[in-house]
Amino acid sequence: MYATLMGIAALWGAATGLLVPRAAYRFAVPPGEPWRTDRPAGHPLTGPAPHRLAPVVTALACAALAWATGTRPELSVWLVLAPVGVLLASIDHRVHRLPDILTLPAAGAAAVLLGLAALLPEHAGSWLSALLGGLVLGGFYLLLFLVNPDGMGLGDVKLALSLGAVLGWYGWAVVFTGGFAGFLFGAAYGLALLVLRRAGRKTGIPFGPFMIAGAFLGLLFGGLAA
Repeated sequence: MYATLMGIAALWGAATGLLVPRAAYRFAVPPGEPWRTDRPAGHPLTGPAPHRLAPVVTALACAALAWATGTRPELSVWLVLAPVGVLLASIDHRVHRLPDILTLPAAGAAAVLLGLAALLPEHAGSWLSALLGGLVLGGFYLLLFLVNPDGMGLGDVKLALSLGAVLGWYGWAVVFTGGFAGFLFGAAYGLALLVLRRAGRKTGIPFGPFMIAGAFLGLLFGGLAA
């Protein structure tokens, strides 16, 4: 059964991942510029390597979430949000921006969908804990932004709302694990850039992809432990 579930999840991830390159092209613009309405030159899958990797990354992420979560109803929420996470990571990687048009609806969708999942039998989480997790992680990132606006953007704060909600579904230990993993991944990346002399101490890095990777790891941990 698990193999079938993972296969279905991987197919879903691959299909939705095919939509990521075109959406990323539209939204990956610097702040203050309008969203692109023209089509990218050539088919997205024949472009640079990141374009071709999007369906693969999304498929693998969805399959891993299915493996960790099983047939519990919250899996449907993870599968809906996974392609959005890949899209946001792709945009932030390109232009160091997390658009409100994606982060805020993602936070709302996480809250609503988890509320629906909590009404179904055999779920393994708490909707109240999810809501509190979103508020706490979002508040923590807001504090970091207020302390050091150059090191943390408001886009990261808004992204933390949805990540905190999905992590909070499984409890505070998972919120801590996913949140800490994001900082650990970001620190490791920044240190690698310094060692390779590809960045200085004040060079800004897109933190969204590491936040999302940390939350993904936290969800795997939470799903397996539930």
